[in-house]
Formats: sequence, C-alpha cells, structure tokens
Amino acid sequence: METSKPLLSVEHLSIQFGGLKAVSDVCMELGHGDLCGLIGPNGAGKTTLFNLLTGVYVPTEGAVIFDGQRLNKLAPYRITRKGLCRTFQNIRLFGELSVIDNVKVAYHSQANHSMISSILRLPGHFKGERIIEEKALELLEIFNLHPYKDEKAKNLPYGMQRRREIARALAGKPRLLLLDEPAAGMNPKETGQLMELIGEIKERFRLTVLLIEHDMKLVMGVCERIYVLDHGQLIAHGSPEEIRQNPLVIEAYLGEEVS
Repeated sequence: METSKPLLSVEHLSIQFGGLKAVSDVCMELGHGDLCGLIGPNGAGKTTLFNLLTGVYVPTEGAVIFDGQRLNKLAPYRITRKGLCRTFQNIRLFGELSVIDNVKVAYHSQANHSMISSILRLPGHFKGERIIEEKALELLEIFNLHPYKDEKAKNLPYGMQRRREIARALAGKPRLLLLDEPAAGMNPKETGQLMELIGEIKERFRLTVLLIEHDMKLVMGVCERIYVLDHGQLIAHGSPEEIRQNPLVIEAYLGEEVS
C-alpha cells in the first residue's frame, strides 16, 4: 500500500443549513498512523464536521477522500465498511443487552457466515459465532471490561460505558477512528487512563485517530497535531505547542486556558 499519500483528505468542505454555513471551506489531511485532535469552542462545527466525514450529512461543497476514494453521498454504513468508524458524543448502546453482546453486534455486521447458515444452524454458523465471541472477549480484555461481560450495558458506570463505546467502534475494524469527546463525563483518573488507552490502541491496531475533545490536557497530551475550528472555519493547525501559543486560538477561547 502506498503510505506516502494521506489516508484522509478533506478538500474545501462546506455545508449550509438554510442561511447558516455550519462548516466553511475546511481543508485537512491525516496520514497513516496519525493521532490528531479537533478542538474549538462550543458550536464551532466539530461534530458537524464528523457527521460530514461519516456520511450523516452530505456536503454542500467540497469533498471527503478516504484512501483515494471519494466518500461524498455514500451511506454511513458503506463508509463504515470502508474502514472509517466513529463514536458519538452521546453514548449509544443497547442497554438491555450484555456488555459483550454490545460488542458482538458490531462484529456481526462484518461476519463471514451467511444468514442461511445461521437459520439452518450449519457448521459455518457455529464457527463464525465462536470467532466473534473470541474477538469480542479480546477487546473487552484490552478495555478492562472482561469482568463485566455479562452485565447489562446500561448498568455500567459512565466511564466504563465510554470505554465500551470505543470497543464497539474497534469491532468495526477501522483504519480511521473518529472519537467524539471520549472523555466527556470522566473523572481525572479515568481521563488519565483513557489517554494511555488511546495511544495503546492506536499502536496495537495500527490506527489513524482523529478526536474531538474539550479536555485540553488530554488533547495536548496525546495528539501529535491539532486542528482548531471556530464558527465553522479552520483557524489554526499545528503541533500542541504551536496551538498553545497561537493568538487566534487564544482569542477564540476568550482567554480560556489552552494547555
């Protein structure tokens, strides 16, 4: 595979809702193995940009290129199958299902055994289910959720639900993982553990990662490069140190600490 080319190219991306341009002329690139942050004040357009990248919204202008393929107008499930997966700001889970079943649901979308083999209970069904079970258990081990595998997902503490959400996204076999505020609602200890975990899964699964986060300590601690949005426009891009000292970023945050 040609790795000198970017895995993701965002080319002059814009979307307009009525008279409001929520994202305007955004350009960005992520290379293979990058770990980048996307920050900005509330309402800056960060989640809207994620929705454009994953097919939830269709851009008014511009293009999203993933591994050389244009994603515009592709359905979200098709984009996921190409290897671009995400988590959500608001946790999405099957509350009545067990923790392990929540992860297995994602694996089933990529299962090799057919529906017919499952209906007829053919050998291929049992082999496929065994493989899915093993993979789901492996993910739960990585996220320290194995002891809770049979617990209903809705009964997990909030921080664990966040980790389960990332585990489920990884079950989609992504090459690019988009994390939308993964540390939201976590206490400082949990956030510190998450910082280590993001770096670990990036290396273990050979991922490219783009994360939205309001916790500046996390962003500055794990990200190699950072993009900054304000009012739907990209106002800065650079290393954590460059972003800390950028006057446009400081102004956008109205004097809030960027450290």
